[in-house]
Amino acid sequence: MCGIVAYIGKKDPQHLLMEGLKRLEYRGYDSAGIFLCSSSDHQLSKITGKVNELSKILEIKPSIKPHLGIGHTRWATHGVPNDTNAHPHRSNSGNLFMVHNGIIENYDTLKKELVKRGYSFYSDTDSEVLVNLIEEIQAKENIELAKAVQIALNQVVGAYGIVLCDIRKPDELVVARLGSPLAIGLGEDSFFVGSDATPFLDYTRKVVYLEDNEIAVLSKTGNINIKNIISDQSVNPYVEELKWNLNSIQKGGFEHFMLKEIHEQPKAISDTLRGRLLVDQGKIQINSLNEFKDKFLNAKRIIIVACGTSWHAGLVGEYLLEHFVRIPVEVEYASEFRYRDPIIQKDDIVICISQSGETADTLAALKIAKEKGAFIYGICNVVGSSISRETHSGIYTHAGPEIGVASTKAFTTQITVLTLIALKLAELKKTIDPEQLSAYQLELSQIPEKIAQLIKTAPSIETIAKDYSDSQNCIYLGRGYNFPVALEGALKLKEISYIHAEGYPAAEMKHGPIALIDKKMPVVVIATKKTNYEKVVSNIQEIKSREGRIVAIVSEGDETVASLANHVIEIPNVSECFTPIFATIPLQLLSYHIAIIRGCDVDQPRNLAKSVTVE
Repeated sequence: MCGIVAYIGKKDPQHLLMEGLKRLEYRGYDSAGIFLCSSSDHQLSKITGKVNELSKILEIKPSIKPHLGIGHTRWATHGVPNDTNAHPHRSNSGNLFMVHNGIIENYDTLKKELVKRGYSFYSDTDSEVLVNLIEEIQAKENIELAKAVQIALNQVVGAYGIVLCDIRKPDELVVARLGSPLAIGLGEDSFFVGSDATPFLDYTRKVVYLEDNEIAVLSKTGNINIKNIISDQSVNPYVEELKWNLNSIQKGGFEHFMLKEIHEQPKAISDTLRGRLLVDQGKIQINSLNEFKDKFLNAKRIIIVACGTSWHAGLVGEYLLEHFVRIPVEVEYASEFRYRDPIIQKDDIVICISQSGETADTLAALKIAKEKGAFIYGICNVVGSSISRETHSGIYTHAGPEIGVASTKAFTTQITVLTLIALKLAELKKTIDPEQLSAYQLELSQIPEKIAQLIKTAPSIETIAKDYSDSQNCIYLGRGYNFPVALEGALKLKEISYIHAEGYPAAEMKHGPIALIDKKMPVVVIATKKTNYEKVVSNIQEIKSREGRIVAIVSEGDETVASLANHVIEIPNVSECFTPIFATIPLQLLSYHIAIIRGCDVDQPRNLAKSVTVE
């Protein structure tokens, strides 16, 4: 989950790399480092803490005139965050420098062998083992760096995205990946490398995404040579044109990325619907479903695999697909699915959901299901990501870049896509009345404007947050479509405010959690006036009788729950299947304001990173 950035070319790389690291800090912010190299000199700088701390030490270092540089911002796996464990790492001779994202699982075995051969290790990282293994092979075989990297990577077990340089040959970079994303930006006689494309959006829109088991040599003269690590066969690079703009990865006047991305949800959902929801024509157009409609119509079962927030979206998808399409759906944690020998049939459809398209467990689950013969359909946000390339078909959410670690617009656009899929499949299977379908389509088209109005309630939510910012625990309750929203609301609170929170189906209160209720326990209840409303009201009364403090998300105009709850937040009166999109937004804002009051870093919460590309 670390962030990698590199450059080779005619520009001074220091400013470029530092700006790139700041944009990649959502991937990790335990420590940071940068290595700069010219034909006659080189300089390594690294420090515990965030990228801004690295900037301070670079200001007081003597300047060199480099044409090559590699940088790294770390999310710690092996070894605590400190200056020694920070990247880049150098080999024992001091000739090789490397940055690494991923985990080398057999590093301990390799390390013991290298110690026997006289190598010393100064960090606790698996990455330092890899750079020394490469040096050992290069010296022993008397071969070029790229060939030594290729041989070494055939000996390691695990995942990696790496960039290396050799100070004896400072006119090239060597880049390789397996399981950890790397993008190569193509400039004029120059190359940019990043864990994603955001570091070089200012300089080029042409990008090559390395595939698994590929190694690339990038030359100062502008040559790129890509090979398969295993087969040694040359690969012709496929160049994509980036569509994102620079404004989309900046705060745009908001104090935090998370707040900006909450406010972007009306536009993000509009972009998700654009070209797909054709209300004037009375239809939903999803080309990837039309192309493979027989697969979906003949499927006996749909399995949704995902992690974290995407898993919560998958739970909403289960309700949608089973209700509208009448097909059994199972929702699996990708991290469990990949290890439990799942039973997969050839007429199963596996839907993989991931904002980044790089989530390691989801990608591994995808490959297992694919090997077992299932049809794989992807839902992700990042064009050209690994999941989008590995699936048989899929759909992009078009949420735009999401920089805040806590997902907001990713979640609501994933639910929007799942709603479109459910309604389209219901139309194809004739499990929905045409008039009812038209009514849902119209209502769906109105969601962005209604969300924009809902977000205007933010000041009242900030007031509510002040009453709960000193809480130590919190319970979230919901039923039906809104049970996953309760889970997501609890996740947001603990992610960014560090308050322990749990989500439950409201009816499960009596099966244990009610023992926790007292006057210190806040309970957030999603109590929209839909199915099981009276039963949720009964749950609220049970909480109130035990002095629990109640924050209720209710349908507009609800007076019954308002008379029971300590605080009420109204959402528009919409069809039940659309309530998750609306109920989620005040919970995002509540978590945000509580975290701000507590002095937490909402964009970079402790111990977390945006894209989980390691196990």
